[in-house]
Parts: sequence; C-alpha cells; structure tokens
Amino acid sequence: MIKGKNFIFTSLQPWDMAIGSNVKDIATEVSKHNKVLYINTPLDKKSYKNNENSPEFIQRKNVIDKKRSELRQINPNLWVLDYPFTIWPINFLPDGLLFDIGNKINNNRMYSFVKKILQEIHFNEYILFIDNDIYRSFYANEILSPSYSIYYRRDNLVSSYWQKHAPRLEPILSKKCNIVAVNSIQQAESILPFNSKCYDIGQGLDLSKYDYKANYPKPKDMSDIPHPIVGYVGWITNRRLDADLIFEVAKKSTQISFIMVGGEDKYFKNHKLHTLPNVFFLGEKRQEEIPAYVAHFDICMNPQLINQITIGNYPRKIDEYLALGKPVIATKTKAMSMFDKYVWNCTGVDEYIQAIQEALQTNSQEEIQKRIDFAHTHTWANSVNQLYSHINI
Repeated sequence: MIKGKNFIFTSLQPWDMAIGSNVKDIATEVSKHNKVLYINTPLDKKSYKNNENSPEFIQRKNVIDKKRSELRQINPNLWVLDYPFTIWPINFLPDGLLFDIGNKINNNRMYSFVKKILQEIHFNEYILFIDNDIYRSFYANEILSPSYSIYYRRDNLVSSYWQKHAPRLEPILSKKCNIVAVNSIQQAESILPFNSKCYDIGQGLDLSKYDYKANYPKPKDMSDIPHPIVGYVGWITNRRLDADLIFEVAKKSTQISFIMVGGEDKYFKNHKLHTLPNVFFLGEKRQEEIPAYVAHFDICMNPQLINQITIGNYPRKIDEYLALGKPVIATKTKAMSMFDKYVWNCTGVDEYIQAIQEALQTNSQEEIQKRIDFAHTHTWANSVNQLYSHINI
C-alpha cells in the first residue's frame, strides 16, 4: 500500500457525471490514504455555448461564469478542480502540426493554472494519473513534472472523434508515462508494443447494492412474465449488443421469456425482436431499481456484438449478475476469459441455447456461492493495491 503521497487525476469523465466511473472510484480509493486532486476535463468554447442540463455541464459552466468556486473539497483528502475558463476546440484540425500547436496551447493554459492550484493545496511532489485523456493530458507530464506518471487505458477509443488523432498520439503518450495500467487482457495486449511496463490491475466495483441475501420485491412490470426468464440490463444498442443473435436464440426458445431492461437505440426499436411474443422490452430504469430486476431473472445474459468497442472492455455488469448468484451466459471474448469458471462463454446461437439449458439444470447452492465469492474479489481496494504494487517510487 502507498500512503501519504499526492496524486493528480486527469480524466475524460467529469466528477459530476451521473453514471459510474472507474477513475472516480479509483481516485476515491486512493484518497483513503493519500491526497488527491481530481481535475475535471474543461469545456471548449463551442461546448460552452450549448444549453445542456447535465450536472457535469452545469457545474463547469457555473465555474466559468464565476457562480461557483473552481476548487471543491469532497473529503478530507480529495479535491475536485474545475477550470474557470474554456479552451479552443481543435479536433476538427487535420492530424499533425496544426493540431499539435493547438493542443499545446490548450495544455499550456490548463496546466499552468493547475500548477497555481497545486501550490495553494501544498502539493509539492505528486504522482500523475491520466485516465484515457489523450489530447487534453498529452503535455501534462512535461508541464507538471510529476515524480511518477501513469496512463490508464480502460476503453478502446474507436469513435470518429478519437480516430482522427488518437492512433498517432496514444502510443506517444503511453511511452511518456512510467507505466500503463489497464483493466483487461485485451487492453494490455493493445498497449504493450508501446510500453513494456503495462499491467492489468483488474476491475473494481461497488457491489453493496447487489446483496444476495436481500429481499428484492418483484418489479410490477415483471409480474405477468412467465418463468424461466433470461434477462439483460443496460443500454440496448447495436454498437454493443447482437440483436440478431438474441432474436435467433429467443425464436428457438419459445418456452423461455427474454427480458431487456434499458433504453433502446433506434436500431433496436425497429428490430424484429419486438415481434416475438416471448421477448419483453421494459424500458429504462433508475440505477437503484436495477438490482431488483436482476434478482428476479433466472439467468442473466450479455450477448455482445464483437467489435472494437466491446472486444477489450471489462463488462462490469457480469460482476453485478454474479454478485446476486445468477447463472450468466455471455459472448466469448478475450476480456471474458477471466470469467471462464463462472460464466457460460458462448459463440453462436446453438451454444447460447445449450448454455441456457445447462444453466437451468445446474444451479446448485454451491455454484451460487462460488459466483458470489468471485464477484466480491473485484473490489476497488484490490484493484488499487494492484496498481500500487507496480508503482516504483
């Protein structure tokens, strides 16, 4: 364990986002024994003109408008910093010299301001943790001169926004840092060519709301759906889920109900899945409602579509399913290999159907307990301790 140090976190995800965030959880865990400055990503001049209602936008805009202080203290060891200014939007620039000049101007303004704040909160020496923030943290090492630096890669950045500049810049940023930390085997394989000191620190989760012993009331919109039930919770999008696979499995399993809980994208809303009488779309739910749905599934599923977004991402929902002791069927990927002893990892329709039958027939109390115990090994304390073990200071 590392104690009594100073950490700076720069992240793509603002502190005030409503959804869960790996980097927020890591920063909170680190702050139990160290001082942490968490820096919110700045608004650019174009974004500032938007009329968003999200908490993370409102917070940053209010700081820019001098309605709130740029520095907040979250706990005795953790501060959050919002920039009181905007930066230039530069992603539209062609890759190369022009982009680099604009990016350096932004970085210089950002981290010159951060250095002033570091003096105010008496951060003399510090460890820099960069969370997937390739552009706005690209020059952070040079400007802040940390005693140690970590690049954290938790997602494959494959959208058009990233593909313009990230393929060139991410390898350079990885080489600049002392180590690279990742949360899956596939992420490690992707980054090893650029930095041999790349370590899989696993994934942490807060599973306190997924309590196997709790008595979750059955949601009203599930009351008339017959068992056995195979269920999914999460964003229902064709960027991540294989709609045709779900359709074929459900069409061939007429005695089984398939429940999809979550908001749908346009592709799913218009998919022929909606024509099947044994498939039920229950809509988006509040986060605190989700455990009750999972608790009343007989089997949980994660029918991923294999692409550059999903192939390396750590599937947090698998641990949530397992924490409630549920049998789980999922699409086989490298990232899913760590769950091989606890999950039916499948390829294709026939394997999914076979896995459903096996899961219904072999759900012993011993197997349930093994799933629960395994899920609870994935804590943020364990993940952060893994990170500490690779920091050489």
